[in-house]
Amino acid sequence: MNTRESTKRVYVGKVAVGGGADVSVQSMLNTPSYDIEASVAQAVALEKAGCEIIRAAIPDKDAVRLIPALKEAVNVPIVADIHFDYRLALESVAAGVDKIRINPGNIGDDSRVKAVADACRQNGIPIRIGVNSGSVEKEILKKYGAPTADALVESALYHASLLEKFDFDNILLSMKSSTVSTMYEAYVKASEMCNYPLHVGVTEAGTERSGVIASAAGIGGLLLRGIGDTVRVSLTDDPVKEVRAAKDILKAVGLRKDGVKIVSCPTCGRTRINLIELAKKAEEMLLSQNKNITVAIMGCVVNGPGEAKEADIGIAGGDGCGIIFKKGEIIRKVPEEKLLDELMAEIEKL
Repeated sequence: MNTRESTKRVYVGKVAVGGGADVSVQSMLNTPSYDIEASVAQAVALEKAGCEIIRAAIPDKDAVRLIPALKEAVNVPIVADIHFDYRLALESVAAGVDKIRINPGNIGDDSRVKAVADACRQNGIPIRIGVNSGSVEKEILKKYGAPTADALVESALYHASLLEKFDFDNILLSMKSSTVSTMYEAYVKASEMCNYPLHVGVTEAGTERSGVIASAAGIGGLLLRGIGDTVRVSLTDDPVKEVRAAKDILKAVGLRKDGVKIVSCPTCGRTRINLIELAKKAEEMLLSQNKNITVAIMGCVVNGPGEAKEADIGIAGGDGCGIIFKKGEIIRKVPEEKLLDELMAEIEKL
């Protein structure tokens, strides 16, 4: 099996993908491609949230003008998402895009595939082949009877072979499904059959709640096996939330150490403080904090400093009050209404 340590390394702009590089976080603009102003504003918000690769739909020739506008506005690599029209790929390359997402089998005869491969090779631009349950070729579907994991992998490798025929191997693969078990199996199989870097995600994952759960299960499970070089959490929501979710998944599996890790208890009958509200407010206040620390938000003094003694700093509730502690050692007692302010002040000192 090829893990992310042994996959081929490609570069999307200056971002390394594969070959042991850090797993990068992607998202996609959901503003209309013709609305340059809104698209640029969203790209800026994504970059601020920590997105490392931004994809934009390029459905027609007019949309190509979005590429230089995005390149000027952000310092994040831009990916052109293209379906069927090879000319849009060529124009996107000419416009300075950093990666193309296209399926070579859908753009016509060999001359068109060669034209795209040659243009990308000459400009050092990788191509992501993106297969999903709805894009599998009819012949492959007939062979397997459904868009199974085997069908997804065969389709992806078929498209890769069309590029390989023209000596192009600057390729990334994705085999997404809205069924978590199918996408999981597809990526495991692909990791056994090729060493191309894998763009991992659950497609059509759903709204924020269901989408984050499905993505955490599928993406997180693969990452724990060493599979996956770049990730995208797909949500029917603001793409900034995709970036936050992806970073949280990477933190949960131990692949990111930057930023605050919050640990908090589920509360119980001993709790005499509004811990749920405190935890929510603390999480929001700490979103922009980049210190590599663990912050504990605990419900009671009995268990708080003990269970969370490994935390760099934390609070534990009392009856209308609470304590602040560091590495399990109590610093002082604080009224409930001042707990968060005092906690933030202590974090600033760290």
